[in-house]
Amino acid sequence: MQKAQISQAVYDARTLGRPKMLLLGFQHMFAMFGATVLVPALTGLSVSATLLFAGIRTLLFHLLTKFKVPAFLGSSFAFIGGYAAIVATGKTLGLDAPASLPYACLGVFFAGLLYFVLAGLFKVFGVRRVMRYFPPVVTGPIIIAIGLTLSGSAINNCGSNWWIALLAIAIIVFANIWGRGMIQIIPVLLGVIGSYAVAACFGLVDFSKVAEAAWVGLPFRMEDTAFSILSNPNWGLVLTAIITIIPISLATMIEHIGDMCAVSSTTGINYLEDPGLHRTLIGDGLATSLASLFGAPANTTYGENTGVLNLTKVFDPRVIRIAAVLAIIFSFCPKFSAVISAMPAATIGGVSMVLYGMIAAVGVRNLVENKVDLTYSRNLLIAAFVLVLAIGINYGPGSISFAVGSLHISLSGLAIAALVGIILNALLPGKDYEFGSSLKGDAAVNLAGSPRNPENSNDF
Repeated sequence: MQKAQISQAVYDARTLGRPKMLLLGFQHMFAMFGATVLVPALTGLSVSATLLFAGIRTLLFHLLTKFKVPAFLGSSFAFIGGYAAIVATGKTLGLDAPASLPYACLGVFFAGLLYFVLAGLFKVFGVRRVMRYFPPVVTGPIIIAIGLTLSGSAINNCGSNWWIALLAIAIIVFANIWGRGMIQIIPVLLGVIGSYAVAACFGLVDFSKVAEAAWVGLPFRMEDTAFSILSNPNWGLVLTAIITIIPISLATMIEHIGDMCAVSSTTGINYLEDPGLHRTLIGDGLATSLASLFGAPANTTYGENTGVLNLTKVFDPRVIRIAAVLAIIFSFCPKFSAVISAMPAATIGGVSMVLYGMIAAVGVRNLVENKVDLTYSRNLLIAAFVLVLAIGINYGPGSISFAVGSLHISLSGLAIAALVGIILNALLPGKDYEFGSSLKGDAAVNLAGSPRNPENSNDF
């Protein structure tokens, strides 16, 4: 899109008037809604806290990026494996899931701080020099492994009622392939609503907790936050959570960069230069760290909302901020959170089967669109080690444990695989990846959704 057209689109947004701007804000909220609330449904985190901080962190991101970038920060699927790994480790120590999740949230807090490190490196050394150490041959297999290591839980949930799970899958596929306009933007939300409604009609949903829930209440409880472990922390589990979850941020930071390329391509404005990639990374990282302290999941810039931008051609960031405020308002309704928590396991299984498969497919796409040569022994070895370690450890021992003094530390397969991949890439000769040589490749790491952007744009 030409810059003159962009300017006209933004000008039109500013003259739409409040009712139409509010309507656009609702549309952006519904676009992010299905995927954002699904993450707490899958992990056991608070739905209300997730909505609250989806709004807060989006507003924070806009503040730190000079109110220029029309991006919404929803829940990240990449960290689901990290939450699951820490809950599993907690069980071996006699902790139930609610007691283990705050430790995972603390790990996510430190993962968010890693964004600051990368932002500083970008500011000092430039994007291309730093990105040579995080090429697609490392991040692509990591993303593939994230999806595949989660696949077992999806199948287990589907097993509770395969017909409901298949209905959710069918709705998502139909909406994604044959849907038009907004239908194609929110296939996950439609899959959840459709299969949930059918399950309720057949008496497969327990609404007792929905009836008991209040209409108005606080979005989070202190016992669900990372602060709750400060009184009597298990330091071994603290270190395990930090070491396990931090490597996942390597994939999400690359995803962030791809998302910024995608938003820039959609709007025709180069946000990597102004406000700058260092600012967007700091905004994303700070938002993740802040949200995790209060029991909300890690965030990522949402491809669904980029798709809405592309659909409406209204690029005014104010419509995104309206959606953020609406999310905050909805977070103060515990009854709404109870409705989400009552979602049938089969619905979760069907939707997560699609999402986890898509995450793995995004990793493959990242390799393909960056033209990673796997006939080259160096690349083949790196990819092989990442995949075998991540998946083999996950479905074998589950983790690698060792003691450091009196502390017991367990590392997930994904954490070990990420570290090995980065080290091998740094040590083996022949690094040939150059960030920025292919916009299509740089944007091919969106784990949150399919933004339907222009194939290749040189407008910026």
